[in-house]
Amino acid sequence: MLRHTRLAGESAEYLEAREELRTAEIDLMRHREKVAALRRALTQGPPVDDYVFLEGPADLDAGDTPVREVTLSGLFTAPDRPLIVYHFMYGKLQTSPCPMCTLWIDGFNGIARHLARTADFAVAAAADPPTLREHARDRGWQRLRLLSCGDSTFKYDLGSEDKDGEQDSTVSVFTRDGDGTIRHFYSAHPRMADDIDQRGIDLLTPVWHLLDLTPRGRGDWYAGLDY
Repeated sequence: MLRHTRLAGESAEYLEAREELRTAEIDLMRHREKVAALRRALTQGPPVDDYVFLEGPADLDAGDTPVREVTLSGLFTAPDRPLIVYHFMYGKLQTSPCPMCTLWIDGFNGIARHLARTADFAVAAAADPPTLREHARDRGWQRLRLLSCGDSTFKYDLGSEDKDGEQDSTVSVFTRDGDGTIRHFYSAHPRMADDIDQRGIDLLTPVWHLLDLTPRGRGDWYAGLDY
């Protein structure tokens, strides 16, 4: 098999260390699959309100009006499709777009056409539609549904905003019953524990995983808005 191929110049010590790493990578893959199975096996989640969002034209280049109301249930495009909503840290106390959220959403825009084969997806922010859409135009987010939820309790109820208005990035998954009931299936947050400050949703972007392949790793690199 190719995985056992010894490349020119490899020492016996290197090959032994690489084989140890390959075994650890297999263990990690199997553990990820176990975690994913536990997630899929979650019992039925609680019903949630049919929140109302504000949405501008589908084409970002068409301006910011008219603005229409769209409900959470209205984001489901077909029966038996899950809905994924990314909570963007922008608006209210978060007066500038979160650089790390922007990094993630850049990636979501790139894979949106693939994701749409199986699930519905939207980005929700507390920022008003024109402000949100201006940043989206700067980033080229032409393939995403961009929703303003600053006038609702959506972010607070789903744990991406606290009582003081401080926000956090979050991803939430919803399902819809046959009778139309919307249910919360799962949410993930970057801060999973006292000693896990920002790593809880690393799986949402390939950037970290590519950097982890390099000798330096991710180091102290952090996303910015200047590129």
